[in-house]
Amino acid sequence: QVQVVESGGGSVQAGGSLRLACVASENILSINAAAAWYRQAPGKQRELVAAIAGGGGTKYADSVKGRFTISRDNAKNTVLLEMNSLEPEDTAVYYCNVVVVRRWYRDEYWGQGTQVTVSS
Repeated sequence: QVQVVESGGGSVQAGGSLRLACVASENILSINAAAAWYRQAPGKQRELVAAIAGGGGTKYADSVKGRFTISRDNAKNTVLLEMNSLEPEDTAVYYCNVVVVRRWYRDEYWGQGTQVTVSS
């Protein structure tokens, strides 16, 4: 069974940086796969932070534009999220999501999440 594992979370002060990594256990990051990072803060709904399409196009939540960068390395089955100028409002559990479009259906994979804590 395919597993998606996040790493790189931690605690930083406001203004600091972190880099999150998401690694898939199998070669699922193809042109037919989109990947994204979501986050969920305590008491709030899970929200999309950044997404990257199979062809490389990206989109970001307004709250992170200009501060976060999503990228992917298909050969290494890896999706990265570079987070700069972190703010206390960025504190949340961050989840990696990969959606693979098959011929008749699609597969969706979620990681277990990694905690990011930003102190003021």
